[in-house]
Amino acid sequence: MASACGAHAVHDGYTDVLYVMLPLWQAELGLGYAAVGALRSLYSGAMALFQIPAGGLADRFGAGLVLAVGTVLAAAAFPLAALGHGFVPLALALAVGGIGASVQHPIASAVVARAYHGIRSRAALGTYNFAGDVGKMALPAATALLLAVLPWRTAMWALFGLGIVAAIAILAATPPASAAGAAPGKERAHAAGGPARGGFRLLLAIGVIDTGTRSGFLTFLPFLLQAKGAELPTIGLALTLVFAGGAAGKLVCAHLGQRLGVLRTVLLTEGLTAVAILALLPLPLEAGLAILPLIGVALNGTSSVLYGTVPELVPESRRTRAFGVFYTGTIGAGALSPIVYGLLGDAVGVDRAMLAVAAMVLTTLPLALLLNRAMSRHIAEE
Repeated sequence: MASACGAHAVHDGYTDVLYVMLPLWQAELGLGYAAVGALRSLYSGAMALFQIPAGGLADRFGAGLVLAVGTVLAAAAFPLAALGHGFVPLALALAVGGIGASVQHPIASAVVARAYHGIRSRAALGTYNFAGDVGKMALPAATALLLAVLPWRTAMWALFGLGIVAAIAILAATPPASAAGAAPGKERAHAAGGPARGGFRLLLAIGVIDTGTRSGFLTFLPFLLQAKGAELPTIGLALTLVFAGGAAGKLVCAHLGQRLGVLRTVLLTEGLTAVAILALLPLPLEAGLAILPLIGVALNGTSSVLYGTVPELVPESRRTRAFGVFYTGTIGAGALSPIVYGLLGDAVGVDRAMLAVAAMVLTTLPLALLLNRAMSRHIAEE
């Protein structure tokens, strides 16, 4: 559990440091919003592409080794970006980082789900997700502070050093697969078929939309704040506020999902996300900063419920692959959505693109109703 949470914190922190760097790279290279979105998408696309193969590598070489090597590759993106000059070297550096980051989600999630069974797995996966948001909170803020006193190329080497230390710690702390206990009792033979399979597809669809809209919102947030008069340290603070709220949301919603169920929790978090984005647009900078933690709670809270529901629909022998499929879909959505929303932002402006993000969030609500029905039929068949 400790190695999974630590890996999640570092990898998610690295991923969201990109939101701090994008305005700097845009200014240095003279990029449009579509090109900025493409850079973000290259990282996420590489991450999505290698989710499923990462599970096979972990089965062959061990979770600890694969997680450690992936962490080094994810960290290497930053010095490679610092050494390069121009859009293409930067894009290649981010692709390397995305490949390294691809190993963390499916492997660490499967390790946690293997260690905690039944309803405990939802809370455990919520804690694991909370650790990721701790990294999102800490690393972008620390990077923004470094950028205030150091050239950005120098700051990238500090991020690389952190990755090397983290890789060593992960390798030392991750237990071998044989030490992670097996789930008690027999697996349900029908768990991967019938309503369970349909439920997993609906769960994946909600996850794809949820991640895509979250990525679109976070891509545009620095530029929206810039239009309100924010400077770089304020943007770093704003991202920290969002991620702080997100960390709380993932932890709280994991436990809330146990009490309210998937349906009510998704309706609550996704509805609040849409309303909060609409409220942010007309507000001045100070008031906008004040509601960012609430946006973070709603924006990220859904994911804990979704990830924690995967083990309920998939038997243990297929969970690493199921998590790989789930993360491929969700991270793939995170890769494509900045391009789509970036093109929209170039065409209609940031404010209207944000309106489109809020509208897309609401499409998860009818899917949640269908998921609830599928899970009810699945439980009835047990």
